[in-house]
Amino acid sequence: MTTDPAATGPVAFDDALRSHIAANLASHTPRTEPLGGRRAASVAVVVTADDNGLASVLLTRRSSRLRGHRGQWALPGGRIDPGERPVDAAMRESHEEIGLALGLDDLLGRLDDYPTRSGYLISTFVFWAVDAVNLRPNPDEVDSLHEIPLEQLMRPDSPRLVEIPESDRPVIQLPIFDLLIHAPTAAPLYQFRLLGLEGDPSPVSHYDQPVFAWR
Repeated sequence: MTTDPAATGPVAFDDALRSHIAANLASHTPRTEPLGGRRAASVAVVVTADDNGLASVLLTRRSSRLRGHRGQWALPGGRIDPGERPVDAAMRESHEEIGLALGLDDLLGRLDDYPTRSGYLISTFVFWAVDAVNLRPNPDEVDSLHEIPLEQLMRPDSPRLVEIPESDRPVIQLPIFDLLIHAPTAAPLYQFRLLGLEGDPSPVSHYDQPVFAWR
């Protein structure tokens, strides 16, 4: 197990990792965009410990009963209510979707906005969750909840960039175990790796989504 989040291999969930991520995020001014007719949404990258004490992030599989984006991999999150701050929406949605209570003391920082093909502008916030236990996924919104070790985000074969005839931008994919996570979820997760773990402020908004996520 390593305490260096930029190295491959299992990453320890400890104060050194928290300080490292927080410092990297604090060094960056998030790139924000006007709504421009899009709907505002917020998501949470939740860093926590898995059953083996390894640093992980939480991913959900959206309910197959949802009208939009059913069955897709997602970060906890959803639409921002009128008058609601984006960070408050990320915390509220995390509680509603998976039963995780987050506060501003858990906030490590913010990533860049990501515009989606389906008409959303996603704001992403990174949280540190020590007590992410006994979580209760809401069956109306979430089919399953998964802890993804950080070493999966740091794989040398990640990301994968794919060309499609429908777009002149590369489509980003993140291999996680034997699965592929697509944008829009893949884009903020990759920026979390770049900025939060490696200190690289490179943008990710130019990465496109597969056609099935455009609707």
